[in-house]
Amino acid sequence: MRRALATLVVVLGCTGREPLPGPDVVARVAGHDLPHARFVAYLEENLGESEGALESEALSALFDQFLDETLLARWAKERGLVAGSPGSGAAVAALLAADPAPPLTESAIMAYYAEHRGEFRLPERLELRVIRCDERTTAERARRELRGGAEFTAVARRHSNDPTAEIGGDQGELTRDELPPAFADAILRLEPGAVSEVLAGDEGFYLFSVGRRIPEHALALDEVREEILRRLGGARADRAYARFIAEARSRYAVQVFDRNLPFVYGGKFPVSRPYESR
Repeated sequence: MRRALATLVVVLGCTGREPLPGPDVVARVAGHDLPHARFVAYLEENLGESEGALESEALSALFDQFLDETLLARWAKERGLVAGSPGSGAAVAALLAADPAPPLTESAIMAYYAEHRGEFRLPERLELRVIRCDERTTAERARRELRGGAEFTAVARRHSNDPTAEIGGDQGELTRDELPPAFADAILRLEPGAVSEVLAGDEGFYLFSVGRRIPEHALALDEVREEILRRLGGARADRAYARFIAEARSRYAVQVFDRNLPFVYGGKFPVSRPYESR
């Protein structure tokens, strides 16, 4: 009789415990098991890489991101905002649509512009053209033609082997930092319209001509309005995403079964080791 009662107690006690996870289950979200294969598929879809190519620290961060996105998808589905098995992008879009933020005001745009005015300054630039020749004699001939009044574009097409020869050697508008380092000082000394001496470089002999110089200046608000809207919208979306994550984490229990992961988990979700407690 005592043995029967003891057996009954053990059975009743066991039925009150959560079932052990299978050997392929790496996490449990709101009572639903997530197999390791789901995380592998997530890595391949988002990174195109496997676990073996990454360190444990990076894998832990990605695993947390995988769980966060799983939470978001579950919450959006529970609220009836999405159907099926949505990706995190669809879930976040649905959550943002259900809880839209008010439109950005003109005063907010102007305040951002005033606070970040230094980021919307263009450094001094100059228009640059180049002729590159394999032989010094060819470069000297090109320079004589230029001094004789020939147009730079025509001479570049005739003598230059630079990739820009067909468009007259036009390099566009460049800042000082974008100039060829070996020739920057010589180029900066040129007056608009002047042509440099023949300069020797690692890949041949060069002639440079500077067009107009464009002084440093601040971009007007209308020129950067779209960029400001993009930045403010991105910051707002980031804050909303963080809020959605916090709400989803508070709503659903998450357990990580790190013994079933092929890397050392060091993430932020609680680790559960039911095998050790039995």
